[in-house]
Amino acid sequence: MTELRYVYAICGPLDAPPAAEAVGVAGAAPRLLHHAGLTAVVGDVPAEQFTEKALRRNLENLDWLSETARAHQAVIAALASATSPLPLRLATVFHDDDGVRSMLQAEAERFRASLERLRDRVEWGVKVYVEAPSAGQDGAVSAASGSGSGLRDRLSSDSLASGSGRDYLRRLRTERAGRDDAWRRAEGFAQELHDALAQHADDTRLHPPQSSELSSSPGRNVLNAAYLVSRSVSGTFVELVNGQADRAPGLRVELTGPWAAYSFSTPPQERSEAQTAAGGGR
Repeated sequence: MTELRYVYAICGPLDAPPAAEAVGVAGAAPRLLHHAGLTAVVGDVPAEQFTEKALRRNLENLDWLSETARAHQAVIAALASATSPLPLRLATVFHDDDGVRSMLQAEAERFRASLERLRDRVEWGVKVYVEAPSAGQDGAVSAASGSGSGLRDRLSSDSLASGSGRDYLRRLRTERAGRDDAWRRAEGFAQELHDALAQHADDTRLHPPQSSELSSSPGRNVLNAAYLVSRSVSGTFVELVNGQADRAPGLRVELTGPWAAYSFSTPPQERSEAQTAAGGGR
């Protein structure tokens, strides 16, 4: 069976592979490949799953994608417990060890600069949600955003004549204004929180808010940020997040981490170039 080389991350000099319990993608134990003073953490994976054509098919298979992502993350997490790895994107694959060495040689300067920037640092994720509206508010939204037939039923000529239709519209406007005001306060809190956390971080990334339809978390996401934080000040960073969360009634603050610095693998100006380079070995 033909095998390809799956690359999880780039590290500086490293003596031992990740912990044995970190089973890699396709069940293959990760190993180390040294070149140009750098270490690539690689695994041997079956070609029938990782050729360009096979990947296009498999990336549409949610079960395969979930299993592969979990294995990828397990290896990165094991590395992060011992060093500060430079994670590569999911399914970065090369034909053989020589292909990986060529990549290390070509990207050595950029990899070294990135590893220096990430050294002794971890990534923390912070999200802020506006709590989901009450059932009564849901009803108002549904009535306002439906096809219009429900609203017409409520606003019959008899209702308008008696004034109940005007009362309904007034109540609807009041509820909308209340939600808009709550969202504005939430956005203001999110900005203040981000500004405070950024003072304790070496770098930040503001990701697009998560869609409520695609997220398992209830409520509207108003902040979805990542922070590159020195291990030495991570305790202070966590305390700051927890302290700020206590003063945010009606909002939910979620802290995740510490992670390997996925969001900071390359400086912003290099991100597109790096993604192209990482994928070019297939």
